[in-house]
Amino acid sequence: MRVAVVGLGGVGGYICANLSKTQHELVGFARGAHLETIQKQGLKIVEDELSWSVKFDARTLEKADGIFECVLFCVKSYDLEASYAKIASCINEKTVLLSFANGVSNGDVLRKISKSIVLDGCVYILSHQEKAGVIRKKGKVFAAVFGGETEATLCVKELFDAAGLRNKTPLDIKKEIWKKYIFISAFATLTTYYDMSIRRVYETHPEMCEKLLQEIAGVAAAKGIDIADEVAKAMETASALPQDASTSMHLDFQNSKRDELESLSGYIVQEGQKRGVETPLMQEMYKTLLPRHIF
Repeated sequence: MRVAVVGLGGVGGYICANLSKTQHELVGFARGAHLETIQKQGLKIVEDELSWSVKFDARTLEKADGIFECVLFCVKSYDLEASYAKIASCINEKTVLLSFANGVSNGDVLRKISKSIVLDGCVYILSHQEKAGVIRKKGKVFAAVFGGETEATLCVKELFDAAGLRNKTPLDIKKEIWKKYIFISAFATLTTYYDMSIRRVYETHPEMCEKLLQEIAGVAAAKGIDIADEVAKAMETASALPQDASTSMHLDFQNSKRDELESLSGYIVQEGQKRGVETPLMQEMYKTLLPRHIF
């Protein structure tokens, strides 16, 4: 199978490095100094005390060619449509598309702009691009969760299995995406608002954590998705994470980079207003962060 991984940051870089060990034809897409380093030296993965490097075909999207049977979009939600447009000529109606960007509407975005087979998905991982050519992954957590059209789901599962990457293919993929989203939406907002790691926010502002999680669960319920049990689970997860583990949105704000404030915080405010669900804490935090938001 010919596979494209679009975006080689913390998520895409780790996935692509592992997929490169399989027999599938793989092309990774990145840009700038990160891409240049990967092309010259390969991509280095640092997992706690373990580190390893791998070389694979890495290019800019402008140099995409041929037809891909599977495209994994590992870019931020705000880059999804632009990335699709650049690789669209290498996609046909049989291509399987899957976005691992944070958010709950990425599959819907792809379905609006493409006639290809679109799966919904998310990924659990603590990782980031430490510097050009280097991805740092913290802890043992990794799980790719995806689903939708049966044959396409099985195809992607075989791909991840071949790479030894843990994966799940639940029947109710929408609920599974929200189960991840409630955690990342809440703690991306909280870590950025308080400028603290996930665990530090949990330890110093537990009431705010639980309140924000409850607001997000309320919006999900209004959309017919029951994730009430995830509030306690999210609190437990936050309490057990490494002391310095934070969120990509927090890091983006710290480094004055484009961020996912709209998809992770603004989306809850907007959906709450649309469905008559009050989200006062999320509104307050979103309003406070908005002046620092980089589009």
